[in-house]
Amino acid sequence: MTNSSDRAAAVDEVGVDRTYEVRTYGCQMNVHDSERLSGLLEGAGYVRAPAGADGDADVVVFNTCAVRENADNKLYGNLGRLAPMKTRRPGMQIAVGGCLAQKDRDTIVKRAPWVDVVFGTHNIGKLPVLLERARVQEEAQIEIAESLEAFPSTLPTRRESAYAAWVSISVGCNNTCTFCIVPALRGKEKDRRPGDVLAEVEALVAEGVSEITLLGQNVNAYGSDMGDREAFSKLLRACGKIEGLERVRFTSPHPRDFTDDVIAAMAETPNVMPQLHMPLQSGSDTVLRAMRRSYRQERFLGIIDKVRAAIPHAAISTDIIVGFPGETEEDFEQTMHTVRQARFANAFTFQYSKRPGTPAADMDGQIPKEVVQERYLRLVALQEEISWDENKTQIGRTLEVMVAEGEGRKDGATRRLSGRAPDNRLVHFTAPDQEVRPGDVVTVDITYAAPHHLLAEGPTTRIRRTRAGDAWERRNAAPPEPTGVLLGLPSIGVPPPLPAATGGCSVV
Repeated sequence: MTNSSDRAAAVDEVGVDRTYEVRTYGCQMNVHDSERLSGLLEGAGYVRAPAGADGDADVVVFNTCAVRENADNKLYGNLGRLAPMKTRRPGMQIAVGGCLAQKDRDTIVKRAPWVDVVFGTHNIGKLPVLLERARVQEEAQIEIAESLEAFPSTLPTRRESAYAAWVSISVGCNNTCTFCIVPALRGKEKDRRPGDVLAEVEALVAEGVSEITLLGQNVNAYGSDMGDREAFSKLLRACGKIEGLERVRFTSPHPRDFTDDVIAAMAETPNVMPQLHMPLQSGSDTVLRAMRRSYRQERFLGIIDKVRAAIPHAAISTDIIVGFPGETEEDFEQTMHTVRQARFANAFTFQYSKRPGTPAADMDGQIPKEVVQERYLRLVALQEEISWDENKTQIGRTLEVMVAEGEGRKDGATRRLSGRAPDNRLVHFTAPDQEVRPGDVVTVDITYAAPHHLLAEGPTTRIRRTRAGDAWERRNAAPPEPTGVLLGLPSIGVPPPLPAATGGCSVV
């Protein structure tokens, strides 16, 4: 937590509050951490810089990802662009945290000596103290903890949404996938107690939140360090008993741990949404073995069949890596076959990215870039066709859509609003004459389908004003607080839709 000296450090010599900006790269876990970082800074007296500040802030924090090969280049390119700005702005500080900071440690300050603070994935709560120490001592502060110091949900938070929130149920991962560096950076899985999770959900609902997303690197392995193999399905059912909680989602599960009791809980708990993100990675048993993924194509497709039998309208999405070392054309065709059989609503496809520190980086059979690119384009074309066909099955359906904020980039020009259907499909609908707020729920008839969205061009048949909409209205009507301090029970921000994810450590 912060103290009075931390707050004093966030006010400059003429009594003006110092501003901050947090830039986030990677997966949902990083988005979750960034809201904690914002809460910590505001608890220490900093004020968020205006939107579009683009580095014009007193403190700029980079929350990094280490999954993609170009993560380093992206970070150092951005740091380089801030160097002249820092020269012109006395007292400006730059901090680097997250997975890349955990991995590179001293390297960051050697390559970018104008960085003031480097902190890791396990000690994000130290950021305000490290900034103050760097200011007083006038030298870079590097502090990387080797194990989790405090579960992130115990830290203050600046929530971005009044109506939707992340709830982290675990951190770390016990898997050993050969392409992934995340377990080395986030550590072994550590679960929160179910009572703590449910208390946070209840507190969020009391604030007006109506949708929560349960978050973990391997979310359905929840309970592994508590000795309860059914802990996750029990947690889903418990969420179903919380009055006022309308929508429950979770990401990302692992096929190895996806058991029948979870499918039953999804099907039998009304507020658990008919949506599943199930990472495939490859349809080839040979490649899956090389990836050290503990399932095979038949097992994966069997899970999909069971989910669809229990939840016929479920929308299923996935992650796929193309060009893993040793992947042959026959292996790739097995992935294409699996995609045809599974008929995913959408897929996040990635060209294999060699990551130093992972076993796959040193494997024989690295695939030439042009071969990977050609396969990738074939896969994308197939999935686009399937996504469009699957979305066309929604035409004529009547859907309840939770109105969202910032989902439709063209809404202003088209006089439409946007939101998410229960299965997480993006829906654009004609703006009704009656006021509709983010968090409210509208009932619309789907008239058109594109590969990545649905359209309801007719009139809205029903508008349901909600507690979540009331919460959004209160937040936007309230005058800004002088210091933006948000302390107390932990609370979390709006989960970005899955298409916004760049893979990151959600790719399990």
